Amino acid sequence: QIDEEVSKLLQLKAQLGGDDGKHQFVLKTAKGTRDYNPKQMAIREKVFNTIIGCFKRHGAETIDTPVFELKETLTGKYGEDSKLIYDLKDQGGELLSLRYDLTVPFARYLAMNKITNIKRYHIAKVYRRDNPAMTRGRYREFYQCDFDIAGQYDAMIPDAECLKIVHEILSELDLGDFRIKVNDRRILDGMFAVCGVPDDKFRTICSTVDKLDKMPWEEVKKEMVNEKGLSEEAADQIGEYVSMQGGMDLAERLLQDQKMSQSKQACAGLSDIKLLFSYLQLFQVTDKVVFDLSLARGLDYYTGIIYEAVLTQAGVAPVTTEAQNGAAAEESVSVGSVAGGGRYDGLVGMFDPKGRKVPCVGVSIGIERVFSIMEQKAEAEVMYKKNPKLLSQLQHCEESGIPLVAILGEQELKDGVVKLRVVATREEVDISRADLIDEVRRRTSAA
Repeated sequence: QIDEEVSKLLQLKAQLGGDDGKHQFVLKTAKGTRDYNPKQMAIREKVFNTIIGCFKRHGAETIDTPVFELKETLTGKYGEDSKLIYDLKDQGGELLSLRYDLTVPFARYLAMNKITNIKRYHIAKVYRRDNPAMTRGRYREFYQCDFDIAGQYDAMIPDAECLKIVHEILSELDLGDFRIKVNDRRILDGMFAVCGVPDDKFRTICSTVDKLDKMPWEEVKKEMVNEKGLSEEAADQIGEYVSMQGGMDLAERLLQDQKMSQSKQACAGLSDIKLLFSYLQLFQVTDKVVFDLSLARGLDYYTGIIYEAVLTQAGVAPVTTEAQNGAAAEESVSVGSVAGGGRYDGLVGMFDPKGRKVPCVGVSIGIERVFSIMEQKAEAEVMYKKNPKLLSQLQHCEESGIPLVAILGEQELKDGVVKLRVVATREEVDISRADLIDEVRRRTSAA
């Protein structure tokens, strides 16, 4: 009925004409996308240069692949996330989809060119038919910065190098405090097995555990039991394990754990975590790395070590050895994931006609979140007026959400001070010029 009424109104509108036949364009970017202005591009360039510099220091070369792939190349590689793949209309007999990440095209490239050993980085746009949350840096079109090591190496050395790279980049970009959470797919699968999860539910329960950084345990448990059909007893046992955090000591303790030690898979994963931490100690990055059993990363292609870097608000993020999951999450206020990755030893073999495997491990820097943080930090403006009135400048600050104004007039110059005005409360204080930088830093970090 609504459709009928709408079509009647459209016919009526067509008969009436109006607007002298001019078509009214809607001037906006497509949902989940954005334009970059020159200032944002300057920031983006700086970030890319930092990241590329680090990748090259570690001996990586770069490649490029098409923005769309054959649909079958992408199908079945992402688990429950597959519903977010953008399909293109059939053109000329090929079913195509926009790439969802840079890892699957990389695996296809290796298999197609029979490459068994490469260290590569790739920076390019990817596409996800997601519900965008632009404020949190979630888009439908966005850049990924990937670094991967393919080939046969001694255990955990390339994996440790990937974590070292994340540590270097996040330290160099100076985004604030961060934590790198580490886990292993084999530990998760072993945990699911000893907790009584049926084999065919491993992957779906894994993607529910992956939501623990966004949802409290009660809601995650509810989804496992009510939606995924898991027994309450199995869910409670999983709950005990996923609340554990620590370092090498936790891996050692779990190897002695009555239930966990029954799983060969879990024991292999735990031994590798111990080895990884010994290399991370040599790389001097253990201060930021935590072994966290709640980290799941929902993508189907991971086979071993998985990791994720999260920014935490300035200085708040005690690494607790044995924290209740909810409490730990509240203590360290997470700003969101800025890097993630892991080992995917089976992916290249999926594309190889003879099933030849090429072991791979990689990391992806979540560049959009990094941009939005850098942009917030770089907000500094000049008003393009020959003789701007103070009142109009203050109004502009209120409208633009600029928190602090430094006022330097004749009197202030005589007294050797700067008047600092808090835009929100309109409170003004005189600060000596020597103390200005410290005061601005103090007030902006408190905000």
